[in-house]
Amino acid sequence: MSDDLDALEDWIGPLIERLQPAERRKLARDIAQVLRKRQAARIKRQENPDGSPFAPRKPQAREQAGAIRRGVMFAKIRQAKYLKGRGQADAATVGFAGRVARIARVHQYGLRDNVDRNGPWHDYPERRLLGYSDADRAVVRDMILERIGGAL
Repeated sequence: MSDDLDALEDWIGPLIERLQPAERRKLARDIAQVLRKRQAARIKRQENPDGSPFAPRKPQAREQAGAIRRGVMFAKIRQAKYLKGRGQADAATVGFAGRVARIARVHQYGLRDNVDRNGPWHDYPERRLLGYSDADRAVVRDMILERIGGAL
């Protein structure tokens, strides 16, 4: 996957250099916003970047009452308040901010973490919250080509 991004960067880099720094920042900001929305929509669909579904929650010995177990995973974490898209002159980034970044990292890489502050430890399955699909790469490529075509 990083090879694809490197190839795109090598191919498009000289073309982007033709843009003014302010235009590059605006392009990066627009790309970051679009990618943030696409990542949030994919998290809402409970899908990994490759299209496979997230690992389901661990089954309980008895049915737990309450909406937490019945609801969709990561309902709040995908809000713009936590999932940030930032554009700079040389980069567009999408990531989690604040305390939820630790939670996202645990699920992204399938790490071991406390369930509660003084509670038991649990090995969380890997759920790729952030990542780029082929469709994301195509959207970025099209946005860059559209912007460069209008600027030349």
